[in-house]
Amino acid sequence: MRNAPPHHGGVKVIPIVPFLGDAGDGSLYEAQKKIYPRKVTGRFARWRWAFVWLTQLVFYGLPWLEWGQRQAVLFDLGARRFYILGYVLYPQDFIYLTAILVISALSLFLFTAVAGRLWCGFTCPQTVYTEMFLWIERKVEGDRTVRMKLDAGPMTLEKFVRKWFKHILWIGLAMWTGFTFVGYFTPIRELGLEFLQTRMGSWEVFWVFFYGFATYGNAGFLREQVCKYMCPYARFQSAMFDKDTLIVSYDAARGEPRGSRSRKADLSTLALGACVDCDLCVHVCPTGIDIRKGLQYECIGCGGCVDVCNGVMDKMGYERGLIRFTTQNALAGHWDQRAILRRVLRPRVLVYTTILVALCIAVLWSLAMRTPLRVDVVRDRGALSRIVAGGRLENVYRLQVMNATEQPQRYTISAGGLPGLAVASEPSVEVGPAESRWVAVRLQVPYGSAPPGSHPIHFEVAAASGADHVSEKSAFLVPR
Repeated sequence: MRNAPPHHGGVKVIPIVPFLGDAGDGSLYEAQKKIYPRKVTGRFARWRWAFVWLTQLVFYGLPWLEWGQRQAVLFDLGARRFYILGYVLYPQDFIYLTAILVISALSLFLFTAVAGRLWCGFTCPQTVYTEMFLWIERKVEGDRTVRMKLDAGPMTLEKFVRKWFKHILWIGLAMWTGFTFVGYFTPIRELGLEFLQTRMGSWEVFWVFFYGFATYGNAGFLREQVCKYMCPYARFQSAMFDKDTLIVSYDAARGEPRGSRSRKADLSTLALGACVDCDLCVHVCPTGIDIRKGLQYECIGCGGCVDVCNGVMDKMGYERGLIRFTTQNALAGHWDQRAILRRVLRPRVLVYTTILVALCIAVLWSLAMRTPLRVDVVRDRGALSRIVAGGRLENVYRLQVMNATEQPQRYTISAGGLPGLAVASEPSVEVGPAESRWVAVRLQVPYGSAPPGSHPIHFEVAAASGADHVSEKSAFLVPR
């Protein structure tokens, strides 16, 4: 019993042995294995790069477009103005932002119900910038095999130069991305001049470097870990899937049993399926999964495995589609493409589409009918009610008149709701283009013309041109 654990007071003591990771270094966690996605060509790869170009042309180019004498799209937080082409929006127009967020959420639900994670695979910023950073990495260090050998080898002058050159290009792209992002909130031409003259404001510098660092870290290092561990969409996507959702699927009935074979071998004479077990579907996957094990939450639906598998099938002389976008019902029932498309217009898809179209029409109609004049009425709490010369009772108000047009406007102010109610202050106000102005307005009524209490009244603010008119409610106080 030499090897038996010691006993203390009748209690058996079991020695604690720390769990060793794969590296045998005493770590409790397995080291994160770096994924080296292989370059792939094909239909889905072309679509992915088309969306990379489209999204980045919009993102990088939009801040440089001008509308009249200003930036076409500018969210001026300091002045509390949001310029979107010909529209000038104020914080009071927050309802439009809410509507856009609701429309975006419904669009995500609709696209996910129809064809899975299209957003993740083709237009998500994490996917787009990772694709751009990978392109730079391939150009500088080479494709998958070359990069793996370079990382596994010792530090040489060539490796040092390649690594640093790659990171310099990454940092340049990331900083330009951060600069462009801040250019949506600070006029980008002024921001560029401030950078050139090294007299940047502290907040602009902070956000340029913050967003640049986030892009550099997420697209250069974290990559698939953002999709697997940080993105909440991967966790609840299955709630929006059903058996008629188009997802990347491996046809196990056709592919198994898998195994290597010669290109000249006749498949009908082999006891093998169509899968040649080349593992290229794993090599091209940006999240490093094996789609042959079934759908996994890490799959972003980019279609890279579909492209590379179709290429292998072409070389072997087999039919394409061993890995393809299809549905669970289609795989089980061996449906053709026509049968799959017929199931697209199922009830949940029709409901999502109807609500989405109705919301889009409502938002567009609201914007088209929107009056470019807003008025807020605030009572002057310092002088609620008082008697002035001439025996009249006076209430004082403060009106915020907001001009949402690109031209200066003169507005007339009137009031109604009580007999003899009149504006005793200046009855008109001039407001500059895309500006707001606070105006003190004094309303008077003959003393004794109204009983004590609070009486509803309304302000009428109209443009001198007669194009815009706004009515706002308030109350006139008569003391006891």
